Amino acid sequence: MHALGVALGEALRAGDLVLLTGPLGAGKTTLTRGLGEGLGVRGPVQSPTFVIARTHPSLVGGAPLVHVDAYRLAGADELDDLDLDFENSVVVAEWGAGVVETPESWLEIVIERPVGDAALEDLDPAEAPVESRTVTISGFGPRWAEGVPA
Repeated sequence: MHALGVALGEALRAGDLVLLTGPLGAGKTTLTRGLGEGLGVRGPVQSPTFVIARTHPSLVGGAPLVHVDAYRLAGADELDDLDLDFENSVVVAEWGAGVVETPESWLEIVIERPVGDAALEDLDPAEAPVESRTVTISGFGPRWAEGVPA
């Protein structure tokens, strides 16, 4: 997830919106850490669950990364109250589908992972096998008309 994020982050620019969808533990924040690394922003990139949105300034003169946890937001009005700089930042919104108003172009990344394997629940996390993920990246609008790099 991290390596995918780095590759994708290198292609992102100011004004890009990325909507992340997936269950708890799917790798949304790990992907966002990679995006931050690819963008060259100040870290550490952590889950914004308790602050709702966190801005990571660029260390290389590029766009800052705004990492949003839209799970607790009731809708676009509450997101608007945060006064985020969508135009000059790369905005990554976990749980953002249906909450964040989409601009002319955006990326949607859906991460699926297996859940409920009782045989793995008792394993020490350090000994548990790496779970496979299925990642679907869809680009919408003219920005992504030529496809999504990654």
